[in-house]
Amino acid sequence: MTRVYPGLFVVLWSTGFIGAKLGLPYAEPATLLVLRFLLVLAILLPLCWLVRARWPSPRSAAHMAIAGVFLQAGYLGGVFASLAKGMPAGVSALITGLQPVFTALLGAWLLHERSTPRQWAGLGLGLAGVLLVVGDRIALERLGLEAIGFSVLALASISLGTVWQKRHGAAVDLRTGAAIQFMAAAVVLAPFALLFETREVRWTGEFAFALAWLVLVLSFGAIFLLLYLIRHGAATRVASLFYLVPPTTALIAWPLFGETYSLTAAAGMGLAMLAVWLVTKP
Repeated sequence: MTRVYPGLFVVLWSTGFIGAKLGLPYAEPATLLVLRFLLVLAILLPLCWLVRARWPSPRSAAHMAIAGVFLQAGYLGGVFASLAKGMPAGVSALITGLQPVFTALLGAWLLHERSTPRQWAGLGLGLAGVLLVVGDRIALERLGLEAIGFSVLALASISLGTVWQKRHGAAVDLRTGAAIQFMAAAVVLAPFALLFETREVRWTGEFAFALAWLVLVLSFGAIFLLLYLIRHGAATRVASLFYLVPPTTALIAWPLFGETYSLTAAAGMGLAMLAVWLVTKP
């Protein structure tokens, strides 16, 4: 199963962009995320109580709250806001796909992780591939700076969150740690929903499906897999999995939303996948 987890994580994480794209026509970004976090906590908190999961010390809880602000509020808030501003799902995945480069730099600085020349070459190749695809899509879609800015916010947040979780979350129970993260993220995003959004939700079958997918599959499946992988692998190698998210998201978004890519973009995705092999190869 250890060999299966990375591939399963890539597929599940990629569907997060799809679920957000399906749900955002019926609820605004912060409103949708706060609703998602509250539903997750309604399931997760009783589960922690039933299994008597160990809660961390106040100091560790504070670190988990900070990681939650980065991993949940900053990253997801940035992604959802960019999609609401017209960012295609595949392009959002491509911009946040730069995360391995940022995580490698932060990991070397904060965690003192050593990367081999081959891994740095892979990171550089992946960066070139992602930039090639993003540049192609930005030229075609004529995206506004606001949408791109929210995606960059998501990129910075998940890079910082990955390193913070790796540095401070090793001894924390994944269940209670995740509960603290979701609570912190809800507290941070709730004011944005109250001050800048109408908080109206149109309950349709498509929205209910998207919300259920985001809660059950993403928040419980993908997030717990991410925390598990961060705990059991170097932050740089875990982050390299995100190079596979853009092409996977693009393949899913193609039939659902009609998002197509040129040969240049396809070549860039190929470079990014080659980079994954270079960075993660033992």
